[in-house]
Amino acid sequence: MSYAGDLTPAETWALMLRDPDAVLVDVRTRAEWSYVGLPDVSELGRRTVCVEWVRFPDGAPNRGFLDELASAGVHPGAAIAFICRSGVRSAAAAAAATAAGLGPAYNVADGFEGPLDAERHRGGATGWKATGLPWRQS
Repeated sequence: MSYAGDLTPAETWALMLRDPDAVLVDVRTRAEWSYVGLPDVSELGRRTVCVEWVRFPDGAPNRGFLDELASAGVHPGAAIAFICRSGVRSAAAAAAATAAGLGPAYNVADGFEGPLDAERHRGGATGWKATGLPWRQS
């Protein structure tokens, strides 16, 4: 593993509670943020940082990912929890951040919506939303 490790959504929330410098970075696309929702850490006095790992709508890699993290105030030494839909893009983002000297960088396992269930739906069994953690929709 080329990053600090995987955290469950509940472990991510606990990290945010105990470390006032920890940052939650959502690496999904603008469309996902708008239509599916966002983790909400406002009750902790913080905001979810949104930086696309791949661009919508073409799916091209975001070549400015690390620069956008820096512009959003993510700095070396701060714990970073990366989240996506199901934990795949966020693992890649955590690895890239670690390689760039950021972190410790973590992947939120199962992401915001979790894997597909037996009926091929997301969001019902695991992930940030299913765990009952705060989230919002625009």
